[in-house]
Amino acid sequence: MANRLADAVSPYLRAHADNPVDWYPWGEEAFADARRRDVPVLVSIGYATCHWCHVMARESFSDPSIAELLDDGFVAIKVDREEHPEVDASYLAAASAFTRQLGWPLTIFARPDGRAFYAGTYFPPRAQQGIPSFRDVLEAVGEAWRERRDDLDHTAEAVGAAIAAASVARTDAGLPDRAALEDAVRELADDEDAVHGGFGSAPKFPVAPVLGFLAAAGGTGRALAIRTLRKMGASPLRDPVEGGFFRYATREDWSEPHYERMLTDNALLLEVAAELSTGDDRPVFLEALASGVVAFLTDRMQLPDGGFAAAQDSESTIDGRRDEGGYYRRDAAGRAPLEPPALDAKLLTGWNGLAIGALARAGQVFGDAAAISTARRAADRLLVDHVRGDGMLVRASLDGRASSAPATLEDTGMLAGGLVRLAVATGEARYAVAARGLVDAAAETAAAPSSRSAASAEDGEEQAHPPFAAPGGGDPVLAARGLGFADDPAEGATPSGLTACADAAWRLAAIGAGERYRDLAEAAMRVVAGIAPTRPIAFGGALGVMARLAAPLLQLVVIVPEDVRATSVGQVRPAAELVDEARRQEASVTAVVTEAQADALAEAGFELFAGRTLRDGRAAAYRCRSFVCALPVTTAGGLRRLATD
Repeated sequence: MANRLADAVSPYLRAHADNPVDWYPWGEEAFADARRRDVPVLVSIGYATCHWCHVMARESFSDPSIAELLDDGFVAIKVDREEHPEVDASYLAAASAFTRQLGWPLTIFARPDGRAFYAGTYFPPRAQQGIPSFRDVLEAVGEAWRERRDDLDHTAEAVGAAIAAASVARTDAGLPDRAALEDAVRELADDEDAVHGGFGSAPKFPVAPVLGFLAAAGGTGRALAIRTLRKMGASPLRDPVEGGFFRYATREDWSEPHYERMLTDNALLLEVAAELSTGDDRPVFLEALASGVVAFLTDRMQLPDGGFAAAQDSESTIDGRRDEGGYYRRDAAGRAPLEPPALDAKLLTGWNGLAIGALARAGQVFGDAAAISTARRAADRLLVDHVRGDGMLVRASLDGRASSAPATLEDTGMLAGGLVRLAVATGEARYAVAARGLVDAAAETAAAPSSRSAASAEDGEEQAHPPFAAPGGGDPVLAARGLGFADDPAEGATPSGLTACADAAWRLAAIGAGERYRDLAEAAMRVVAGIAPTRPIAFGGALGVMARLAAPLLQLVVIVPEDVRATSVGQVRPAAELVDEARRQEASVTAVVTEAQADALAEAGFELFAGRTLRDGRAAAYRCRSFVCALPVTTAGGLRRLATD
């Protein structure tokens, strides 16, 4: 039996390399073997820090008798959902036809053409509580394949047709106004757990994109976001020792969490904490909460080469046994002698972009130069190793080896958004230029004739065409089988690729890259504008962008002497008082730069910085509304007065 997973880039695949199962990685070879043997395909999807994935691996995939059953009657494919998000999305859509309990491990049974005819999630080694054993499922599927093939074919075709019919319609709807956004806030408020915080009932997730929307919405939305973050931060969902948030909780009071710690959740929650820490009513608790997340990202998640690991496992070995959460349930002294849970050390471009942006923004708001330095290290690593010579992005890498998985639209949008935030925090034009190049490439790909082959709406009208597409196209294995139908821009733990690109475009427009970028952001959001306000829990990221588009564009640029910019905020007076006031004020974009940096940004095509200078050698603040600026001020008091005018 060939060991095809031993040299995989994905740590999740490597963890299954020594199973007795004859695993294939995702690719054409597996489907060709299934066609040759005329057997169904098992597609098993998970990720390295998934607890129930570990459990099923120990109970079933390590069992030689199960492996024999699989190898005799199936072609088995193992997929890392983080490496291949398009594969995961397509098969999640298919699985929804068979079970309402979606999650991972995701277990798909498909024909050799890849179309699913049955699906589930975790299957135990013995039947329990109405769930069949994995062995029983394999035997039943094998029997049906041999004796009732026509029924399976009918199911596969029906599932494909149902998914296509249920896809979100791309209608060119108008963007919601403030009243519609306030209605979305009220709907979320109605779903609030007033006792424990958060939304709905257990299991409860932090839904960071939703909190981001509430923060951007202001008013009652902002107050709801603050309440939620306060209660989550004081709950068992947050690690009181190392500062990071866990993935989700199984109980309404946030207790009994599933202990994996994701880069995405922590990055997005950090940015929410930073955004809520501007304005006159900024809560004191947020700085300590943000400081803990910054420490977690820096001390635990950042790898020696500068990039960030995808996640930290929920399990570790304690007293010779695998223990889920045992490490995290101990205090600092109890953890000291233990080996921490393992990291999934693969670098994901988009996820690193989220961390870069969050650290840059937190560093800016809280005056934390070390956080900005951490973000810069990661950005420099990605720009060297995850941007190919032809400008194409690498989706994932491990120890310097690039995955063959195609980059997705989320990689473009999330990295671009992070780079714009870093440019604003550091004053370095090269990051904004790189972000602009990424957004331009996605817009040019979408505008190409080959990408404009979307089907028309049933009434004959052309559907709205998204203004962004991933350069290089989608997953070729899915495309070859017509399985790239799961084009649902709804969001869960992270913003969609479409939303991430729209956010990056809006941020480029806000620093003066041109009105074209605002137009791109608006066009992207019109794709989901018809449905997002009615389903706010599923479109938090998109609604956040829509809220920013609906709000006045407030821009704040502070020009400081070179000696101030070169040191951390708070160490140099008197300019530091002006800078401190600027970073506390609410604005669409705030930048603290030197004259030389402003000149470089203006020369690079970012209009906001044109003509911004010191005043008689003193730091000067320029407060603007849609690029129309008040006269510069040189004192914190003067800037406060401008904010109240």
